[in-house]
This record gives sequence, C-alpha cells and structure tokens, in this order.
Amino acid sequence: MNRTPSTPDGLVIVDKPAGFTSHDVVAKMRGIARTRRVGHAGTLDPMATGVLVLGVERATKLLGHLALTEKEYVATIRLGQNTVTDDAEGEVTSSADASAVTREAIDAGVAKLTGDIMQVPSKVSAIKIDGKRSYKRAREGEDFEIPARPVTVSSFTVHAVHPAEAGDGTPVQDLLVSVVCSSGTYVRALARDLGADTGVGGHLTALRRTRVGPYRISDAHTLDKLQEELTVMPVAEAAAAAFRRWDVTAEQARLLGNGVRVRLPLFEGSGPIAAFGPDGRFLALVENQGGRAKSLAVFG
Repeated sequence: MNRTPSTPDGLVIVDKPAGFTSHDVVAKMRGIARTRRVGHAGTLDPMATGVLVLGVERATKLLGHLALTEKEYVATIRLGQNTVTDDAEGEVTSSADASAVTREAIDAGVAKLTGDIMQVPSKVSAIKIDGKRSYKRAREGEDFEIPARPVTVSSFTVHAVHPAEAGDGTPVQDLLVSVVCSSGTYVRALARDLGADTGVGGHLTALRRTRVGPYRISDAHTLDKLQEELTVMPVAEAAAAAFRRWDVTAEQARLLGNGVRVRLPLFEGSGPIAAFGPDGRFLALVENQGGRAKSLAVFG
C-alpha cells in the first residue's frame, strides 16, 4: 500500500462506521483527500459497518468494472420480531414468543435459504419499481409487490444462538451468523425469511461486511485513521489485484495509446483485462471484442 500526504490516485478501502450512508463516506473522503473525484463501488445500509470500496481521482474509472460479485458478512438475526425495514432501524410490526424455536428448526430454515434461491428484496430498499424507488413507495404508504429475483447464498452458517428478551418483554432468540452471497442479496431479507420459516418473525439487528470481491476487512481503514494518514492502493496495484493481466510490448503500448484495437492473446474467462507496458506502467483496461482489445478506460 502507498501512503502519501498529497491527493491520492487509487482505491481506498474503508471500514464504514454505523450511521453513515455510503454517500456520507464519499463526502467525508472528498474532504480527507481534498478532491471532488471520489466515488464508491456498491453500497452499505446506514446500520451496516465494514468494507466499502472507494475510488479517488483516476481510480474512479475502475469502479464500474471491478468484479465485486461475492460478498461476506457477519450478522445478528433476532427471531421473534418483524420490523417494517426487516432490520433494527424500522418499527416493530409484530412480536412472538421465540423461546420454543429449536436449533433443528433454525438449521432447517437456514438450509432452505442456502444455494441458488429466489429472494424478494425488502420493501424499504433502493430497488426501482416502475421507475420509482421502493423505499419511497413504502414511505408513501403504497401497496405494492417486489418480484422475487435469483441470488446465490454460497454459505449461511449459524455460529451461536442466545436466548434474550426484547424491549417489550417478548422472549426472543439472537443468532450470530455468517453469510457468503452474491451481489444483490439482502441479508435482512434472509433474516425476515428465516423468521417466517420458523413461524415467529425475524429481523436483522447487526451487519458487518467483512469482504467484497478481493478486498477484505484486513485491508480496510476507519475514517479516523484515514484522517490521520491517508492510505491508498495505487491504481496499478488495484488493477493487478482485480483483473487479468496482459503485459504488452512497446509497440503494442504505442498502438493502444493511439486507440488502435490490438489483437489480444487468448485469455481464460471473461471480463476486463488490465494492460501493462514493458516498464510496468498500467496503460488501460480493455475488453475482448472479436479477438481485439477494445479500451474501456485509458490510464497510461
């Protein structure tokens, strides 16, 4: 990682604090980095903490191409209460005694929510229904349905179950879980659906993202730490970590710089390819179009 007191040019992996929106973190980073050119890849709900990937200066051009399709979380699910938002930020809509729910019933419900599943996202979410954000429809009291969509829950593990008591005295159970899932999966919807399967209702009470794509919580820095010392992953390092690498000759580098679609060697898989010059400089992000390199973003 590169540390520099000047305006950075690369990715910043932030450990987002609770209570901040993703946009709040971007606004804070603009002040820390002293530049308006800051963007984020993916979002986290205000309640959630953990890994949020930011791009600063030229790295903003990488954000839309990063393969951040798999994510890991640790979370706490409360069985015994439903809320409007399917998490602790929403008003409780129903309570039920969850003390009789067995570990076997919990494990059976988790098994149904693991693998390739159809999930109905939470109504209080940013999903658009007929061009209008779902949360806006919900706040305006509209009666509407969100269609289920396919998501993949690679792993859904219950690590501990703790009997507890809700604020209204209802016996509940708090589950410490970890989840590995595809992009677009709502962990609070998993909590809601597990509660429905066990018959007592459920919602998310805590959520921490520990990984998104190749970036882990061990790579992340709090905003306070970044205020003290701005830690940046340079664009070239970020590209090398996230994409397949293509080392080009000086002549190919010259042609790419002039917009010529150079013939690509055979690469396994799909997605963007990072082209590096003979001097190790990151030149461009390209994609395969008919066997030739089409530039997605030019850096060198």
